[in-house]
Amino acid sequence: MRGPEWAALTIGAQGKTSPHFDAEPITAPGDFTDTFAGVTLAHRLRVVTALYGFTRISAGEPGDGRAVVRLETKGSASWVPVVENRGEGIFLRLDEAAVGAWEAKAVDNPMFVALRRAHRNWRQIRGLDPTEGWPGERFVLLHSLSHAVINELAIECGYSSASISERIYSRGPGLGPEPMAGILLYTSAPDAEGTLGGLVNLGQASELGPILRRALDRSGLCSSDPLCADHEPDAATSALHGAACHACLLVSETSCERGNRYLDRSTLVDTFGHTGLELFG
Repeated sequence: MRGPEWAALTIGAQGKTSPHFDAEPITAPGDFTDTFAGVTLAHRLRVVTALYGFTRISAGEPGDGRAVVRLETKGSASWVPVVENRGEGIFLRLDEAAVGAWEAKAVDNPMFVALRRAHRNWRQIRGLDPTEGWPGERFVLLHSLSHAVINELAIECGYSSASISERIYSRGPGLGPEPMAGILLYTSAPDAEGTLGGLVNLGQASELGPILRRALDRSGLCSSDPLCADHEPDAATSALHGAACHACLLVSETSCERGNRYLDRSTLVDTFGHTGLELFG
């Protein structure tokens, strides 16, 4: 689904009217044109959630069917309960050249070496194939940026951080029709008219630029430093993250796609623990 969603969010509605989707691409804030390829204001979104199973204690990994208890005991369910909400969002698309150059220097960084090792151990402990499931360095970058911006948007837009959800579009060159590097931050409600526009209006360049700058400034120093900045991924405690804690990057797990895993604010800006890994100067 992410491929068509990426295409639709990149080009916008193009003047077509729909009760389900209305999006307007705009230019990135002036201070971030070297790292952001564009921004899309999603004035109207339809968010459909299907419940096909559940897990106990801890959530499984995407694609891991063994971790999900099916709703039916005999074969596959012929139908599943679905919730349809209406909402709004902001789609941020990073510049592919900037992300590619960052990946080339980040892949051998000690933080990513430790995170990949912890990822393999984490899957092995749970009886999963340790050679699979690694989301990639660019996913960690996008995921960390997403959480930093969610926390900053919650201060400005009137919604709590638990009401803002993320959708990460991460695909490297050669892994599909085109590479993807973007995040959709959205909120939704069961009301027929959706939400009230408090989030999408913050996507305007005059509003978004200062929000991004404040989010990055906050990421440079955590109130739990130096313990947070020096944190190493540890599969034994299910901590598949580096410099991230509840005082900086962690958000409600209802907002996060990956259970607050694969995060490190040193991918965004310089921190006490790691230098030379940041995308943003």
